[in-house]
Amino acid sequence: MGAMRPTVLLFDIDGTLVTTGGAGRRSMELAFEKLHGRRDACDSFSMSGMTDRAIVRKALSIIGAPVSEQAISAVVDSYVAHLSEEVHKVDDSAFRVHPGMREAVHAARARAGFAVGLGTGNVRPGARVKLERVRIHDQFSFGGFGCDHEDRVELIRAGAMAGAAQFGVPFAECRVVIIGDTPKDVHAAKGIGAECIGVGTGNFSAAQLREAGAEWAFADFSEPAALSALLDGR
Repeated sequence: MGAMRPTVLLFDIDGTLVTTGGAGRRSMELAFEKLHGRRDACDSFSMSGMTDRAIVRKALSIIGAPVSEQAISAVVDSYVAHLSEEVHKVDDSAFRVHPGMREAVHAARARAGFAVGLGTGNVRPGARVKLERVRIHDQFSFGGFGCDHEDRVELIRAGAMAGAAQFGVPFAECRVVIIGDTPKDVHAAKGIGAECIGVGTGNFSAAQLREAGAEWAFADFSEPAALSALLDGR
């Protein structure tokens, strides 16, 4: 029955749709170096699954810099500026779409009753830079972004609401599916009552994502069952 409802798909970016060859981390390091003289600001914690603004907030605190909305925005703006340059320095073999993802997005967009968007901790301009590099940004007409909310549950909620708006219904009346590579993606899905498909293309295995609560988890989206889970919920 769930597959008969309008379906909202929200894809994470880093580790899920694409790998950036380290361009994102280098850009964040360069932003901190430029503004605070500390390229090592993010070295003591994992950024996996974190929103851009939450990363900056934590790093500012670690280096003892003032933490304010203005200070966070300054670093984020510098990060995006560096990212626009760094993505073009990465070879195609290192900056790529993960197996099966491009095909999965195209298949979902071809289905009636599907809205295909993003659910990512990236701020909107950063998401655009990364996805334009691999020519898939135009496949996503809406999303929940790290600039919508620092908390992943709330940005996912924002993305689900934007997708449901395309059908003119509350997101509670939709099948909402989060596709991600970290336990934080799984927890965000559970936080809004959505389904989750985990992919082991980041720092966590499919088994770890199933253990975190994902309804389905695959090594990558080249597995035939992954597309069935995405489109039909089985």
